Amino acid sequence: MNGRKDSTGKKPAHDLIKESNLTYDDYATIDDGNRYELADGQLELMSPAPSVSHQIISFEMQKNIAGSCESDYIILSAPVDVILADSEVRQPDLVLIHRKRMDILSNRGVVGSPDLVVEILSPSTLKRDKIDKLKVYARFGIPEYWIIEPKAGILEQYSLSNDQYEPINVFQKEEQITSPNIPCISFTMTDIMERIPKLE
Repeated sequence: MNGRKDSTGKKPAHDLIKESNLTYDDYATIDDGNRYELADGQLELMSPAPSVSHQIISFEMQKNIAGSCESDYIILSAPVDVILADSEVRQPDLVLIHRKRMDILSNRGVVGSPDLVVEILSPSTLKRDKIDKLKVYARFGIPEYWIIEPKAGILEQYSLSNDQYEPINVFQKEEQITSPNIPCISFTMTDIMERIPKLE
């Protein structure tokens, strides 16, 4: 890696993005106004800012989860770095960490595997969320993974079994969402989707 830096002392992302075997320290020096994830030592440029609908869904989910789980769990929303390894840094839309495991929290982000990660799909993240992250989150032992399909108002629930995710439920409309790992979870997708305005 070359040592050239910009006037702020940061390494330009266009220098780093061509290289592999990057580490968290390399990732943390990038300050070019873009958002990245670090996938197996390679930078991945994230899409532009999430849509307003995406952000409202994230907020409503956070609010509903907090309503029954806040006393037991820390709930964080993107952008937050989940540092799974020195070469693997992800930014899920929502993250839950049990308060008994607060030792994995630092000012840098979450250093280790959360109890639950949630990704809200958009056209630009479909393959990344449903294929790449499904494998990565399982590999690093995150017990539960949710994928939200905003247009259909569906929550796909995956649970870790023998180091792989198994789809265990699909929730929609008035079905009560429950979790085998997080007993305080209690809301429906209607609770979320009825709060989302129809936007152009």
